[in-house]
Amino acid sequence: MARPYRNRPNRSPVRIASLCALALATMLAASLPAKPPVTAAKPAAAQTTAAVLAAAKPGDWRALDPQNTLYLDLPSGRVVIELAPAFAPNHIANIRALAREQYYDGLFIVRAQDNYVVQMNDPDYENEATRKPIKTAKRHLAPEFTVALDAKAPFTRLPDTDGYAPATGFSDGFASARDPKAQRMWLTHCYGSVGVGRDNAPDSGGGAELYVVIGTPPRQLDRNVTVVGRVVKGIELLSTLARGTGPYSLYEKPEQRTPIKAIRVAADVPEKERVALEVLRTDTPTFDAYVESRRNHREEWYAVPSGHIDVCNIEVPVRPAGGR
Repeated sequence: MARPYRNRPNRSPVRIASLCALALATMLAASLPAKPPVTAAKPAAAQTTAAVLAAAKPGDWRALDPQNTLYLDLPSGRVVIELAPAFAPNHIANIRALAREQYYDGLFIVRAQDNYVVQMNDPDYENEATRKPIKTAKRHLAPEFTVALDAKAPFTRLPDTDGYAPATGFSDGFASARDPKAQRMWLTHCYGSVGVGRDNAPDSGGGAELYVVIGTPPRQLDRNVTVVGRVVKGIELLSTLARGTGPYSLYEKPEQRTPIKAIRVAADVPEKERVALEVLRTDTPTFDAYVESRRNHREEWYAVPSGHIDVCNIEVPVRPAGGR
């Protein structure tokens, strides 16, 4: 029995023309010479981290800016903090003001929580009647958890995906993240990061209370706290402090606290008393090679290169000025 017409293949003029065109294109393609295969560019020769740094030129390094450097002086020595004004300009201006009115002098490290943070504060901070007064600076500021993305700002993006941000990398030496759709950027919570303590209200911080990350990067804090910089020297003076035993690892007895002798802006310290340091620039081919050396270790000890790196697993090298 013949099939109903509606079940026969479509033989309309348009269908026939399309089939003819396809056949002609196939014959023409077969007559053309084959194109050479596209090959990816060869990666730079693999180097060890030591080799990359040994080959770095003087121009691959930059000196710390004294206006954006803090000296945290403890009984055990000096901690050097580099500030990132591009990410928290208002808080950093306020922190400079607090340092210059000597607000931090005589305060304490009141908390040391294992694998988390150490925190600097006035033990009487919650008591308005007895806490140390602030003279010229502000006690509270609007949060700077993120700032508007500056497309012109230097940013060396890492090639690997990140679980907390669409893009991570380095901006002027600082581990940072970006969200191009939201047009925002922020500093990430890595080991040594310095943040501004606050209460539940987003605008309850201002810089009078500071903390430093001394453990596994608590990236869940990203975009929830204002990060102002990072420790570039002396982190061991903080990470080795005895852990607190009270709630949130606060020290339960006053004698357990570490006193803060002073926090100074480096520009206000006589030059002969400053710590002359320089940081590897993060906008150079040398830094690109450094990142690759950290992603895929080429040292003899390593059996398997990992092929992946997290932004907090790249410690930007710091050395004495001039490489001395």
